Amino acid sequence: MMHGADLPTRPFGRPPDPTGAFGGTLASHFHGVESLHAATEWPDNNVFAVTRLRSDTGLPDRTTSVVSEPALHISVAIQPVELRSYELWIDNKAVNVPYIPTYHTSLMDLESDPVCWVGSGFDYVHYHLPRAGLDEIAEEHGVTPVEAYRFTICENDTVLAQLTKLILPHIGAPAWTRSLTLDHFSLILGAHVLQHYAGVLPRARVARGGLAPWQKRRAMELIRANLDGSLRLADLARECGLSVSHFTRSFKLTLGVSAHRWLNEQRVEMAKALLLASKAPLVEVAIQSGFSDQSAFTRTFSSLVGASPGRWKRAHTRH
Repeated sequence: MMHGADLPTRPFGRPPDPTGAFGGTLASHFHGVESLHAATEWPDNNVFAVTRLRSDTGLPDRTTSVVSEPALHISVAIQPVELRSYELWIDNKAVNVPYIPTYHTSLMDLESDPVCWVGSGFDYVHYHLPRAGLDEIAEEHGVTPVEAYRFTICENDTVLAQLTKLILPHIGAPAWTRSLTLDHFSLILGAHVLQHYAGVLPRARVARGGLAPWQKRRAMELIRANLDGSLRLADLARECGLSVSHFTRSFKLTLGVSAHRWLNEQRVEMAKALLLASKAPLVEVAIQSGFSDQSAFTRTFSSLVGASPGRWKRAHTRH
């Protein structure tokens, strides 16, 4: 195993290259409809992405063909799609599309040349999942890479529905795009897709150890030096010479919490010190502690400490 210093690196927090069927590229295939997206490296040069596409009027013509790539395309309808207002072709063959209720899911392979037409207003969240990332998650769960995933239209996937509702307000927000939250979300979603659409169940495996002492030190110092969350799980894993899945599991095994949870704990400790040492307003304490805004700061602080920042400060500054 090589030390992180011997590994090739890229600047922390730099977003992955915008290639593949997501974001602006996906919107262009839909004739330039309104779009928002968030993306993260998953793994190496592959990209996990979430894209929201919306239109009040529908499409003037079929979507253009996306570039074939080893990835899955998952769509979740945010508003219902009326019968006969949506047409779909897979490998140039028409697919029967039923009425699609709100928060129902479709899954297709981006190597099958999917093309569609929507004749009425729509609002969709699309997930871009590279097979390389899914294979890595499968390996971490002790199973071999999956050859084929189940194609589906209008699946009542309650897990994906709830996950989509959870992240819907954050799609396109810069703070979420560069946060460890998105990285952890991608792993949760990937594991669900493996189980629900490929029938993959984890096999019993020999437990592996946690981080080596130098890996633990390096990960902790990097997180403390980047409290704004500008580094990613891929950055941490690369510095420790591990895959993202292996690093995620090993970090939690070693420190008892996820990297995202540990980051928030360090932010809160920094905030406590600032609250006791200065009279700065809460919004300044929030920013100096690495939070994107006062609302996120108050929510996280209250969750971890059991009291709001203002109440905690009053309780600890009484004479």
